[in-house]
Amino acid sequence: MLRDYQIEMKTRLMEAWKAHRSVMVQMPTGTGKTHLLASVVSEFVSSAGSGVWLIAHRRELVAQMEETLAKYGIRREDTPVRVMSVQWLSRHWNEAGDAPGLIVIDEAHHALAASYTEMWKRYPAAKKLGVTATPCRLNRRGFTELFEVLVTSWSIAEFIEKGVLSVFDYVSIRPGSEEQRLIDGLEKRGADGDYQVKEMDAVLNRRPGIERLYRSVRQFASGKKGMVYAISIEHARRIAEYYSRRGVNAVAVDSKTPAMERKRMVEEFRHGKIEVLVNVDVFSEGFDCPDVEFVQLARPTLSLAKYLQQVGRGLRRSEGKEACMLIDNVGLYRIFGLPTQRWNWDAMFRGRMAGKGSLPGRMNCDASVTAFPVVERPAEAGGDLVMVMEHGRLLSSFREQALPDEKEQSPSCRLRAFVDKETGLWGLEKGDEMLPDVSFKEILSIKGRFAVGRLRNGCVRVLDDTGALVAELGHCCEVRLLKDDLLQVRHAGNSVSYVDLRNGRCYAVRPRVLRYGSIELLQVNRTYYSRTRQVYANTYGLPSSSIVWMGFYVKMYDGRVPSRCRRMEDGGFCCEPQVCLLEGDEERAYYLSGRLPDQSIVVMDEEGRYYHVEKGHGKRYVACNRPSDRSEDFDEAVALLRRQADERVEKHLQEEKCETERKRQRIISRSVEAVPFQIGVKWGLRTAEQILIPPVYRRILRPVGGYCAYQDSSCQWGVLTVDGRIIIRARYMEVEIDRDGTARLTLVPGKMETVKLTD
Repeated sequence: MLRDYQIEMKTRLMEAWKAHRSVMVQMPTGTGKTHLLASVVSEFVSSAGSGVWLIAHRRELVAQMEETLAKYGIRREDTPVRVMSVQWLSRHWNEAGDAPGLIVIDEAHHALAASYTEMWKRYPAAKKLGVTATPCRLNRRGFTELFEVLVTSWSIAEFIEKGVLSVFDYVSIRPGSEEQRLIDGLEKRGADGDYQVKEMDAVLNRRPGIERLYRSVRQFASGKKGMVYAISIEHARRIAEYYSRRGVNAVAVDSKTPAMERKRMVEEFRHGKIEVLVNVDVFSEGFDCPDVEFVQLARPTLSLAKYLQQVGRGLRRSEGKEACMLIDNVGLYRIFGLPTQRWNWDAMFRGRMAGKGSLPGRMNCDASVTAFPVVERPAEAGGDLVMVMEHGRLLSSFREQALPDEKEQSPSCRLRAFVDKETGLWGLEKGDEMLPDVSFKEILSIKGRFAVGRLRNGCVRVLDDTGALVAELGHCCEVRLLKDDLLQVRHAGNSVSYVDLRNGRCYAVRPRVLRYGSIELLQVNRTYYSRTRQVYANTYGLPSSSIVWMGFYVKMYDGRVPSRCRRMEDGGFCCEPQVCLLEGDEERAYYLSGRLPDQSIVVMDEEGRYYHVEKGHGKRYVACNRPSDRSEDFDEAVALLRRQADERVEKHLQEEKCETERKRQRIISRSVEAVPFQIGVKWGLRTAEQILIPPVYRRILRPVGGYCAYQDSSCQWGVLTVDGRIIIRARYMEVEIDRDGTARLTLVPGKMETVKLTD
């Protein structure tokens, strides 16, 4: 049974699939990504009837996915669902069976290897779903080569606030500690851009460092069950040995641990027979043990994905678990901040930002937004660690809504109060500019772009950062600016009301802010309100999952859509009355008339005027219900819009086709440099700079004029292009290719075919 937020994510995924074939979904570790994909798979099998492949990058994840699917009644024996590792699939393409209708990639932030690219080429018609907690990479390489769009969920902070994830305490090393000085001295980087393992191991895998690790566990997690993330196999084994000698039942698990032994250790850990698992990247992903009570970070990293995957192992909720203790012995807090940061996943997905931490003193403010103010205090007099966050203070921050605005203003743009020395009254300034005609007896609150002040007559006013009047509140006892441009007002008699400063609407209870892309709604009980100047209210008691973000607008059901709103025919998608809010339009809500082939839409306002809306271009008037001439006629306008949309779609497809061909020709032009190469028993094709064809074939010969002869199995030869596209299926005893593009194909001795190769 899916929870509300999982239902919402599933609905948004289904909507994304209407416009895109390949979608990536981001959900934090511990929020049920595997259960969501199991539900999607179950529904797909029931409705589509075609096969589904679930692909993981490690064998442990394969077994875990099979167990989860079995809980949904999805078993390999009686459904067209297969769970495979990408390594197995890349070696057994011909044994994989019929082409799937859906391909699901678990831990999809790994999906940039050649095997995944090959999968996309082999099965272009299949829908694709990538699931990950961290859609980012150290090298800033995005995922848009494989996935067209990213659908993101709530932040870790929101999941904790709503009780889905566990609260935590966080301790970290002091800025000037011995450990921090050693880490700051690490200079070498590995091939992936992270700290070099060899150098880390040489510097940190020493007796004093391991003793400090043990003291930290004894001080903050004595008697608790937890996980330690180590640098190397030797480091993990030394930590486990040291802990065990001092009465902590610890074992080391690494890639060399036999599978059966590893399974036994994990089961004993789950049942409490083992207190501490020390591992080397084995349990960064896919490991599910909710009652982990502490996580110790003993491996420096610059990888945001690695950091969040590791701390996420401790944030799953379980019965009797008050909080998780995060023990940061390598100063990752000073590189990434707390796990409750808000990360700019879309920028990382598109390759505009690296999933990489900033070294101390150079925190990347574009990548994330601090979830609340942090005050460090010594965890123990003279100790190695400082207390960064306690779970009680974490919850208080949520209750008090202490989260700052997502778009922090620079100091030069912030509102500040100043007192006039002659009059003793208070004014406001923004940077070096004084706001005109502002004169208060006292300033009650300043937050973001709003300020609240009390006049000499006792009345209270709210002004924005231009000095414009936002709200006149009269006499009130207490006023407080909250996050998200909300205002709390306490009246005489102790009654409380809330004001939306975007439009001045007043609410008797505090609204819940819902975000869909850049659009916000307020929820009060079962009613949803827009934050536009003309407030729209949806009173149908819809579940939040029925409100759908479409990339540049939000749509929702509303049976009050007037009959005068014309519906588009011949491909329009409005099968039910819907209202939408447009990105960047702060004025009003609109009635949805229909969607065009290029995903742009037509909407109508209250006055019966119709607008064409394209992503990134705003709205444009096209027609009305009472046209003065044919140019304003709805049918004429829609017919023209549809022709233009068809042309744009065709142009886009042609551009994509041309770009694909240009890339292909670049590859072909370099084919003279390409040579076959072998990994294991399989052959591929590569140049000095890149792999053109991954090693998945029994044999590949040198290319001739952009074509290669390849062998799929014994005495089965065919022809493919140097970019990996199969031109002639492998079924011939012998293949010879001439430079003029002619191929001589021997089916059996004495029987030869000659064909002209074309793409």
